[in-house]
Amino acid sequence: MKRNLLFVWALLALVAGCKQQSKEDKNPQQTQADISGAGATFPLPYYNVIFKDYTKKTGNKVNYGGIGSGGGIRSLKDKTVDFGASDAFLSDKEIEEFPDEIVHIPTCMGAVVLAYHLPGISGLRLSGALVADIFLGNIGKWNDSRISALNPDISLPDQIITPVYRSDGSGTTFVFSDYLAKVSDEWAKEMGVGKSLKWAVGIAAKGNPGVAGTVQQTVGTIGYIGSEYALSLEIAMAKMQNKAGNFVEVTSETIAAAANVALPEDMRTMLTDSPEPNAYPISCFTWIIVYKNQTDESRPAGNGKAVVDLLNYILSEDAQAFATNVHYAPLPEKALENAKNLVKSIVFQ
Repeated sequence: MKRNLLFVWALLALVAGCKQQSKEDKNPQQTQADISGAGATFPLPYYNVIFKDYTKKTGNKVNYGGIGSGGGIRSLKDKTVDFGASDAFLSDKEIEEFPDEIVHIPTCMGAVVLAYHLPGISGLRLSGALVADIFLGNIGKWNDSRISALNPDISLPDQIITPVYRSDGSGTTFVFSDYLAKVSDEWAKEMGVGKSLKWAVGIAAKGNPGVAGTVQQTVGTIGYIGSEYALSLEIAMAKMQNKAGNFVEVTSETIAAAANVALPEDMRTMLTDSPEPNAYPISCFTWIIVYKNQTDESRPAGNGKAVVDLLNYILSEDAQAFATNVHYAPLPEKALENAKNLVKSIVFQ
C-alpha cells in the first residue's frame, strides 16, 4: 500500500513539474541572459528601441548605459561590460592597450549637426571653415560678414555667438573634430582630432542630451549634436556645405550617401567630408566593439553566445528598419556584408 502511495505522489509531482515547465516555455519574456554595455549617447535612441525589441524576441536582457564613448571604451577594456559603444573607431595604438583582440561592428549611420538658437531664423547656411572659426573663437557675432555672405536673404542679429561643446569624452566630438580638421588647417593645428579637446571658447554640457538642452534654452548658442536629437526635438539646424559645394540638409538619404565610398573589411573608417555630391558632410558610422574571443570563463555562462545573437539581430532586416524611424540611416549593403563577416569571426563556444 505504501509503495502504491509513493508511486502516486511521485507521479503527481512529475505532472506538476511538467505543467510548470510548460508555462515557462510559453513565456517569451523569460530572461535567458543579461548582456551589459556602455558608451555612446549618439545612438542611444536607436539602441533603446532595438534592445527592447531584442529582449521581447529572445528573453535576453540588454542593460546599456549612455555614458559617452570614452567611458564605454574604458569599461570594455576593464571587462566590466560585454560590449562598448563608440562613434569613433579605435586607433592601432588604442587597440594595443586592450588585453585581448577586439572587433568593430557598425550598427547604423548617423550625423553630427550644428544646432542653433536664433528666434525667427531658419534655413541658416554654414560651411565647415566658418564652423571651425566659430568654435576657435575667430568669429564672435552672428552678423559677422562671413556668415552674412553665405546667408544674403537672412537678417542676422548683432548677437554674441556662444558655442556649446561636450564636457565628457565623446565619439560625437571625435566625428565633429575629424571633419573640421579636414576643412580647416588652423583647426588641425590648434585643436586636432579627439574625443576630448581643450576648447578656446564656449560652454560645456554633458552628452548629446545636455548639449541639445543647452541650445534649446539659450539664445545665441550653437552646438554640435547627433542629428536624431535635433530632429526629434525639432531644433533648428544649419544646412552644411559639402565637399562638392552643395548646401545639404540632414536626412536619412543624405547621411547614407556619405557611405558611397570604398569601405575597409574591418570597418574602421571615417565618412566625414565625403566627395559624394548629395552627402551630408558630417556623417558617420557608429560601432559596437566586442572582444573577438567570447569564451572568457569569468563571465556568466551563455553571455558570449547572447552577445553574438544580439549583433546578428542588430544587422537583421528588422532591426535595420527601425533606424529610419528614429532619424538614423540603415547600413548600406556593403557595410552590412562586412559587418556580418566580422560577427562570423567572433568565437563564443
